[in-house]
Amino acid sequence: MRVLIPDAKFTDPAAIEREAVGTLTGGSALSFIPHHEVPQADIAPGEWPSCEAVIAYDEVRLDASWLKRLERCRVVVRAGVGFDNVDLETAGALGIAVCNVPDYGTTEVADHAIAMLLTLTRGTATYDAAIRADLDKGWHFAQAPLVRRTRGLVFGVVGLGRIGLATALRAKAFGMEVLFYDPYKPTGTDLALGFRRVDSLSALMAESDVVSLHTPLTPETRGMINAEAFADAKTGQILVNTARGPVVVLDALFDALRNGRLAGAALDVIPEEPVTRMAEHPLIRAWRAEEPWIAGRLLLSPHAAFFAPESIRDLRRKSAETVAAALGTGRLVNCVNRAWLSPQRGWSTTA
Repeated sequence: MRVLIPDAKFTDPAAIEREAVGTLTGGSALSFIPHHEVPQADIAPGEWPSCEAVIAYDEVRLDASWLKRLERCRVVVRAGVGFDNVDLETAGALGIAVCNVPDYGTTEVADHAIAMLLTLTRGTATYDAAIRADLDKGWHFAQAPLVRRTRGLVFGVVGLGRIGLATALRAKAFGMEVLFYDPYKPTGTDLALGFRRVDSLSALMAESDVVSLHTPLTPETRGMINAEAFADAKTGQILVNTARGPVVVLDALFDALRNGRLAGAALDVIPEEPVTRMAEHPLIRAWRAEEPWIAGRLLLSPHAAFFAPESIRDLRRKSAETVAAALGTGRLVNCVNRAWLSPQRGWSTTA
């Protein structure tokens, strides 16, 4: 059975994938067909209707027009946590199960969120840049504008899933008080974890010294951190986003930083990536120009929170294992479109 991997993020011939799955039950082998950094539009048209599965990385976009080409496909595995690049409803109507890999990179993203926060609150990057620029005048502790004691800060988490929880536990270990907003978590979650729960984003913004975002990108979360949310923010708040860029309205973030409502922000993700696509946005222009008002207050990283060699190996292995489970035994692991999944290709609604 053929597994198409468009725009594969590796150069070897699917060695990790093959090793992970071996041979499927019944003796049918999986044939992985990676196209290293080849955009989906450049793959021969005949490859799409002949594959039984697709492993889709972040640059792959599977809307209705592409999904309808997958005549034999039974499962799409989104090689990553987010799945906003796949039309879940259309896939379900076509009988194509869509699964993701939510349990890779959890510790890396949590570490990255805390690292970005500490970079601002301990001034490490600012000190390094100041000393490099001027060995004499740069050697001064007042160069970093956001330095503060982390112990005792209120650390607000939006979205207490796997990564949000891992990040919250790290914040708690640093002596911060954890506050969270997640309407989908059952009652008692706060008691079990020793965190404090609030029932609205407004309440979380009003109480938090730090807000760390850990939501998926959905119609509900797109643009949720907007001008209204920033109007509710506690003065001097720091925003950390290692989730999805479009969750934050960049114009509103610019205004909140410019008018001093927000003390700083650390962004691993922005609404359009790479950053060259937003190079002319006022916030990005000010950051690049090192305008005095924003110096030391905005930290960017290139959507790299997930990355470590170990996490990439995990991602590839888990993606292949998810395909093997679906094609070999009909078991759907982390299926994200079950609500729309038609049984026309043999899926059980309880698989």
